Order: sequence, then structure tokens, then C-alpha cells
Amino acid sequence: MKKRILVAPLNWGLGHATRCVPIIKALILHGFEPVLASDGVALTLLKKEFPDLISVELPSYNVTYAKNGKHFKLKLLKDSPKLLKAIKAEKKTTKLLVESMEISGIISDNRLGVRSKKVPSVFITHQLNVLSGSTTWLSTKMHQKIINKFNACWVPDTAGDINLSGKLGHVKHFEIPTTYIGPLSRFTKKDIPIKYDLMVLLSGPEPQRGMLEQKLLMDLKYYNGQVVFVKGVMEAEQTLVVYDHVTIYNFMTSALLEKTINESALIVSRSGYTTVMDLAKLNKKAFFIPTPGQFEQEYLAERLNAMRLVPTCSQDEFSLNKLENIIGYAGLKAFDFEVNFKALFSLFESE
Repeated sequence: MKKRILVAPLNWGLGHATRCVPIIKALILHGFEPVLASDGVALTLLKKEFPDLISVELPSYNVTYAKNGKHFKLKLLKDSPKLLKAIKAEKKTTKLLVESMEISGIISDNRLGVRSKKVPSVFITHQLNVLSGSTTWLSTKMHQKIINKFNACWVPDTAGDINLSGKLGHVKHFEIPTTYIGPLSRFTKKDIPIKYDLMVLLSGPEPQRGMLEQKLLMDLKYYNGQVVFVKGVMEAEQTLVVYDHVTIYNFMTSALLEKTINESALIVSRSGYTTVMDLAKLNKKAFFIPTPGQFEQEYLAERLNAMRLVPTCSQDEFSLNKLENIIGYAGLKAFDFEVNFKALFSLFESE
């Protein structure tokens, strides 16, 4: 009987779920049976990608963003009691799953309560430093304390000076065994003709996702070129609407998304870390609009802008003429890094 590995990404937009796709495929390739565990749109996406795998629903964190980015920290603080309640509930659920489904290992992508003392438990994160403005020291200390309860930590980046996450994923001292597994992406670069001048790729919690969607759709009426717009809204059925020069999808699964990004000249998106990894893998030029108040996305966007790789501006400041700033920026480039999944999964091989 194949060893079952519980793979549990956080439901915070689609990034955590999508970067688990190559890990799930690798588990299958190496003779394991992945069990998918999440909630909301993250679980919906994984079920669409892997319809033949067992999937289970975990308690929802129910985290939403503030309408005003300045209130982001305050909103998170206000939501913390229900967050702690959800973590406690997912611990209980995980315990039941390990026993009832004979789970042999756990891979948690930022789900704080999905771990077990009975089986090897891995935590995936690109945030060894958790940026939160003046409270960065506290949020980092709290996060590292949680990670220390796992058997291992996998960071989806490279360990050297040339990396994607900067100070987010690199600290001088960290107690738990940490492995830099290289940037994770479900995509492959393909040399195909460019079909779209611009692609908009949205994701992330509400209401900010919807607010940016409305703003961009209004602006793009006046864009001179072919546009494909992916809302990042996971629904039962895929929808496609065409208005003049703008083609709008509610969501795309991996194969179509890979093809569409490859055939788009410029990508406008949030600066979430998974998006950065995907666009680097596909060698794409991009323009980033970080989620207001989210320090991690603002840091990544500012860092890549300072490196003259990707221009950026705030959500309020965005207008179509900002896209002219792309001239003089190099775009994102792939790393030559092969993930050694066999070595990583050896953690689950011991009886």
C-alpha cells in the first residue's frame, strides 16, 4: 500500500495551492498517495487539478483584507480570535485524519495547525521573516515559534545571494532544519507566438481582489491592444466573455494558464510570491500592483523595482500610462535549479 501524505495549503488567494501542484505531482511520481486538504478556493483549485485524489475540507481561517490598506494590521488583529479558533480546530481535524486515514507524513504550506507528533511534518514557507512594519520583530518571532513545532522547513527559493524572496526567506540564524528547495512553479516556458499584448492575472482575498478587478476593467476599455483578463475567481464552471479587445475568464486551470501566460507579452498582477516564482519560470515582463497594506507584497514589488526587473505602483496610483514604465526593466528570469524531491521525500520513508 502506498504511503499517504497529507498536503495542506493555506486558503489565502490561490498562491499556496498552486505552488503545491508540483509537489503533489512529484509525490505521485515517487510512489506516494497525496491526500489534498484545504478549504475554499484553494481546495476547489486542487480538486480541479487532481480530480482522482482524495480530498478533505479543513476549518476555514476566514481571513479577509481591510478595504483600506492602512487598516490591514488592525483587521488582522481583529480577526485573530477566529484565526486562533480555526487553528485549534484544524489541529483536531489533523489528528483525526492521521489516525483514520493512516497518514504517513504531512506537508503544510502555511497552515499553522496542520502537524502531528506521530508522523513527520513539514512546513513550507518563504517567510522566515514576516514583515509587518514596526511589529516585524514580533510577527517574525511568533511565526518562527510555530515553525519550530514542525520536523522540517522547506523554503521555495535558493539559499545564495541570487534569489527571489530577499530578506523574507533568508535569516542568519534559524534553529529548525531548513532546506532551500528552489523556486516552485507548475509551469514550463514554451516558445509560442504572442497572442495578447497584455494579461491581467488576479488572485487574493476579498475585498481587495474585487476592487482591483473593477478598477482595471474600467481602465482597460481604453487600452490599445489585445487583453486577456483572469479574475482568479474559482467557480464550478469556467466562463469566458469577450468585450471588444478584452477576453475575460473567471479562472483558468494549469494547462490553459501556462499557455496563456506564455503567449502574453506583459503581465499585470499582484506581487504575491507564487506569482513572482511563476513569472520567473516563464521569463516574463510584468507590472506589479501589490495588495494595499500587505507588507510582503509591497516589499517584493519594491525590491524587484529597485533591481530594475519589474516596475510597480500602488493600487490607487495605477493608470494605463504607468505601463509605459516597462521600458528599461529586464523582466523576471528563471533559475537553473532542479528540486531534489527524492531527497526531500526521504523524510517520509522511515518506518
